[in-house]
Amino acid sequence: MSIGKRAVAELIGTFWLVLGGCGSAVLALTFLGGGVQLGIGLVGVSLAFGLTVLTGVYALGHVSGGHFNPAVTAGLVAARRFPAGELIPYWVAQVLGAVAAAAVLWLVASGKPDWAPGRFAANGYGDFSPGKYSLGACLVTEVVMTFMFLIVILGATDARAPKGFAGLAIGLALTLIHLISIPVTATSVNPARSTGPALFAVGPALSQLWLFWVAPLVGAALAGVVYPAVAGESPKG
Repeated sequence: MSIGKRAVAELIGTFWLVLGGCGSAVLALTFLGGGVQLGIGLVGVSLAFGLTVLTGVYALGHVSGGHFNPAVTAGLVAARRFPAGELIPYWVAQVLGAVAAAAVLWLVASGKPDWAPGRFAANGYGDFSPGKYSLGACLVTEVVMTFMFLIVILGATDARAPKGFAGLAIGLALTLIHLISIPVTATSVNPARSTGPALFAVGPALSQLWLFWVAPLVGAALAGVVYPAVAGESPKG
């Protein structure tokens, strides 16, 4: 499969992840007329992120590998599962997909009377953290959660793992990660997912975006080194 086709698959998959995951937070947590709230809560948003990855992996994983996340691509490079020369095209496609999804979400959400973007599902620390967690707490959370996400991905896609279940394991892992860390950072573990909403959010989302690139990439790179050291090299084929 050509790099162009695989990059388009990554763009579509990341678009779906941001539209589904962030869309659930922006659209399904808003108030309806008459004071009635359509609220899916933390569990609902967590499931939405997990389901987008699960469905995206099964739909497009056979085309591009189903990364949909610059940190995943970086972790696979560190683990020598993915060629370093193709990292930048994947990153560009993933960020473009996330920005496109955030733009569509903004167009839809802004069609509601009196709608205000607010944090627009953006990630943040300090006063912009949902629970007002400190920079240090948010940094540790994003590094550790991304590390564990990549450990699951590397293990589930290992040639020695049971076949056909990788998408399920990865989707459930992302759900669990969101259940843990939404109160801390609104959960990134994905620099592209953070970049799209940050462009439309009100507040310091853009000035804080650096953390949601640095921390996930560090966590992913660590996992890419640790998993092969613990599990050994995955046999080819």
